[in-house]
Amino acid sequence: MLYRIHSRKNLAEVAQGLETAAQKYKFGILGVHDLRAKLREKGVEFDRDCQVFEVCNPHQAKKVLEANAEISTALPCRISVYREGDGVTLATLRPTALLEMFQTPGLRGVAEEVEETLLKMMQEAAQ
Repeated sequence: MLYRIHSRKNLAEVAQGLETAAQKYKFGILGVHDLRAKLREKGVEFDRDCQVFEVCNPHQAKKVLEANAEISTALPCRISVYREGDGVTLATLRPTALLEMFQTPGLRGVAEEVEETLLKMMQEAAQ
């Protein structure tokens, strides 16, 4: 259900690579949540750099939402980028696994396409 990939790049380099890859594959970055900064704003110390990228391909999202609006609870797709050990980890929940929760088998092909693209984006960002 979870896909993870490790990079020896620093977090800023991975984040830039993810933005470049998203554009290449026609995904928009709807937002980036800096969890360390957000927690600090709330008075909670958290020592690990962690950013969550919300990414979306509007054409694929439209197909999904027209077939089953409940899937909006799992959108947009998220890619976490966090410092771990001697590098950075990128992680995402596989869209094919998430789709199983919504019992909409007609969307399997869309989920597979989105997943394949997300994994490519992550791999390119990590290299």
